[in-house]
Amino acid sequence: MPARIEDYALIGDMQTAALVGRDGSVDWLCLPRFDSPAVFAGLLGTDEHGFWRLGPGGGTAAPAGPADRRRYRGDSLILEHEWDTDGGTVRVVDFMPPRGTAAPQLIRIVEGVSGTVRMRSALRMRFSYGRVVPWVHRVEQADGGHRTVAVAGPDSVWLDGEAETYGRDLTTYADFTVTAGERIAFALTWQASHLDAPNAPDAEDMLDATADFWHDWADQCTYQGPYREAVIRSLITLKGLTYAPTGGIVAAPTTSLPEDIGGERNWDYRYTWLRDAAITLSSLLRTGYRDEAKAWREWLLRAVAGDPENLQIMYGIAGERELTESSLDWLPGYEGSQPVRTGNGAAGQLQLDVYGEVVEALHLAHMTGLVRNDHAHQLQLRLIDYLEDHWQNPDEGIWEVRGPRRHFVHSKVMAWVAVDRTIKLLEQTPEDEPTGGHLERWRTLRDTIHADVCEKGYDPERNTFTQYYGGRELDASLLLIPQVGFLPADDKRVIGTIEAIQRELSTEDGFVLRYPTHDESGNNVDGLSGHEGAFLACSFWLADDLAMIGRVQEARELFDRLLALRNDVGLLAEEWDPRLKRQVGNFPQAFSHVPLIDTALRLTACGAAYLSAQPDGPATDRVERATV
Repeated sequence: MPARIEDYALIGDMQTAALVGRDGSVDWLCLPRFDSPAVFAGLLGTDEHGFWRLGPGGGTAAPAGPADRRRYRGDSLILEHEWDTDGGTVRVVDFMPPRGTAAPQLIRIVEGVSGTVRMRSALRMRFSYGRVVPWVHRVEQADGGHRTVAVAGPDSVWLDGEAETYGRDLTTYADFTVTAGERIAFALTWQASHLDAPNAPDAEDMLDATADFWHDWADQCTYQGPYREAVIRSLITLKGLTYAPTGGIVAAPTTSLPEDIGGERNWDYRYTWLRDAAITLSSLLRTGYRDEAKAWREWLLRAVAGDPENLQIMYGIAGERELTESSLDWLPGYEGSQPVRTGNGAAGQLQLDVYGEVVEALHLAHMTGLVRNDHAHQLQLRLIDYLEDHWQNPDEGIWEVRGPRRHFVHSKVMAWVAVDRTIKLLEQTPEDEPTGGHLERWRTLRDTIHADVCEKGYDPERNTFTQYYGGRELDASLLLIPQVGFLPADDKRVIGTIEAIQRELSTEDGFVLRYPTHDESGNNVDGLSGHEGAFLACSFWLADDLAMIGRVQEARELFDRLLALRNDVGLLAEEWDPRLKRQVGNFPQAFSHVPLIDTALRLTACGAAYLSAQPDGPATDRVERATV
């Protein structure tokens, strides 16, 4: 059985990523890209579907249990596990060097800390998501040594190590001992099978270069507040989810980790959602990372390819449009959660809120001084032209509901955001206004959308906005209404909506569900069976809103409870199951780490505003600073 989702840690090279369990087992790794077929798919099945376990054991000894300690080395994606055994203490250092155009590598260094420890490496490679057993053989070297290579179709994986290997039961083993001060390295390198063998890496040089890269990148962070540790770890995670060659950002490095253990709510998140990428861009810009913003803007222009009328909600990491959804029937799924999916059928949905997220990101890039790109400017204007004709249409909404299209309130609000930010841009640069009186027409459009939402998306009897026009259900995305500036935080309708969501969508821990998955008769409302956990992004949004309406202490307490849900190395999945008390959904999830950063910035600003308003501090506009 795979470990609990929160028992895994992430390593990656900004082109793909691996998940490593507390027991030293790599149970998930796709090569050479995030969205490539997995070489290790034990996460979604059993050991038969691929893994690489490295830890104390060997001979007649039982395999190692969970490490006694693990941590990232400073501000990096270099992972360290330590085991205390009867013979001594051993450390395993795992990392993937940033590679540019080089071949992807997973490097594992065993370091003796004290005494003498017997170790075992057990490597079972299974290509094509655990379906294909490769041809594994030795290749003799001129110096008398050898390398182990696994080949199947277009793929080959090369194992280099400083310990002798042997094969048994379609698995490659190495049994060895390590003493205090001794270091023994292993490296796994992917290469297209028709190419010459890749060079064996120098593990120690690669470790130094990887540490330098991550520490230099983390040092660019401009945030220095009380939540710096959580913010830096989230930023590093987001950077690790970025596909460096193109600037695309995956929502998560995994597929089909379930939102409902044992159920069907399992999706492939190894793609670039415009919404998720746009809000990730926002967090990176606000913490000092402009190169990533520029790279994502270039990715967006290539992906959209001058055709905003056919804007998709998600693309492949290089801008691919075809993301056909299929099921991998040979995989039993994480803890029996089926189906295991690749591709994503939601790519063809209409989600009008995406236009608002994209325009908001472009607007923020402009406001933070990112060098102007004329193509991006023209794209923004064309997006508004499209919305002008289509904002009144029903859509599938932010949550990709696999049910009927509706007039979702959040979608209309974000359409308003798109128009509003474009108007502000043109007011600052009037020379960019298209001919034909667009600015005045768009001002009217902005007012029309606003009035439409306030009339049709608001329930005056309950003093709350609703999920969709004419409905009574609530939706946690309504918490974004004050954050995007649609209405001020002190508006009674905003306060009423926040309080209604607390009453009707909060769990006993105070975390927030996205929406009711069942109606009053117990029927599913989103086209799917089962339940889901509290959505972590929505819970962070609630903390933001509480701070905005002046309930700062309550916001801090909720934020602290959310931080406590992170695993021991600071990572979050998509959701928290309040019944099972565990993380669920794909992992780690960009859409959870981004609002963590945003809420930390807001609460820090609230504290700064409070201090500066004291008698011995300078006067300040507290509202502006508190709303970041």
